[in-house]
Amino acid sequence: MGLIEMASGKSIWKGIDYCDKKKVISWECVGAYEYHGLVSGSDGAIYDVHINKEHPKKSTCTCPFAEGRRVVCKHMIALYFTAEPHAKEDFLEEAKRWEAEEEARELEHYHDLEKYVKSLSKSELQDQLLDALIQLEERRNYW
Repeated sequence: MGLIEMASGKSIWKGIDYCDKKKVISWECVGAYEYHGLVSGSDGAIYDVHINKEHPKKSTCTCPFAEGRRVVCKHMIALYFTAEPHAKEDFLEEAKRWEAEEEARELEHYHDLEKYVKSLSKSELQDQLLDALIQLEERRNYW
């Protein structure tokens, strides 16, 4: 499992934003799969970041979110995408593909719903509508 797979979606997108905003102050390659750098945080603090692509759980950051924990934070992602811009582009392309696939699935789902509704008789449609309204009412009263 790599850095991207270990990071939350929120950390990835914030890391991309930090990369784009040039929040990585400095960085260096310190091994075949490792980078070390300084990243400016949202509060103006500067965090010491070390990422290990081969063993992501060995990556560290001094930010409050990641310090002392085995998590991938936005600062690590910012460092990774700054050091390897192609990885950022690959991720963004994959995200576009996933969004397009998701949109196609959603359109197909709505098409199937429309087809189903149009296949119902007036009586069946009235029964389905009543059941749906009752379920909505029960949920509203539940909360």
